[in-house]
Amino acid sequence: MKQQRMMIHGVILGIFCLGFGLLLAATDQLTVKDIAARAIEDRLNSLSQVIPESIHDNNLVTDAIAMKDGQGNEITVYRATKAGKVTGVAYEIFGTGYAGRIKLMLGVDAEGKVLGVRVLAHKETPGLGDKIETKKGDWILRFTGLSIGNPPVEKWKVKKDGGQFDQFAGATITPRGVVRAIREGLEFFAANKAQMMDMSAPKAPMKEGH
Repeated sequence: MKQQRMMIHGVILGIFCLGFGLLLAATDQLTVKDIAARAIEDRLNSLSQVIPESIHDNNLVTDAIAMKDGQGNEITVYRATKAGKVTGVAYEIFGTGYAGRIKLMLGVDAEGKVLGVRVLAHKETPGLGDKIETKKGDWILRFTGLSIGNPPVEKWKVKKDGGQFDQFAGATITPRGVVRAIREGLEFFAANKAQMMDMSAPKAPMKEGH
């Protein structure tokens, strides 16, 4: 009888563990899907701030190609298309600020002009370096419409370094890093324009966070 009870208890415990495991697996699947959906929504929101809705009729998140930068790092280039032509592109660029890396999204039209720039992540000092955010000021909006050549490449610096862009009072390193990142982002476009504009280029596979 004792052996029989132990077997019954073992079976019950096994069923309980199996049920709990299945519940965890189902919850994990639901959570993964929810996180992925939110990541796509966040990415689409970022892209919509640097790619005007008027210049595209496609899904910016799914219409992307994979490229390599000068250091061999993979870059996902999101493409805006309309009437079968690429009208603009957007991709992440990186600068170095006072407190570390600054991640931005840069939008560029087919002629190489800035459509928009937005900060995605940074650790800059509140009240000083965080003025690169649109909710803290309009400094980052002043790049819209500019390109390599307007201003000349040697003027793509903060005024303290002989360029044309304002620095912040008490914080020069942050805007210096952003200006350089945007300039390098535009140079990347100029060097790879043909591939970015090529409608036959294979699309990049969707990845988590893209």
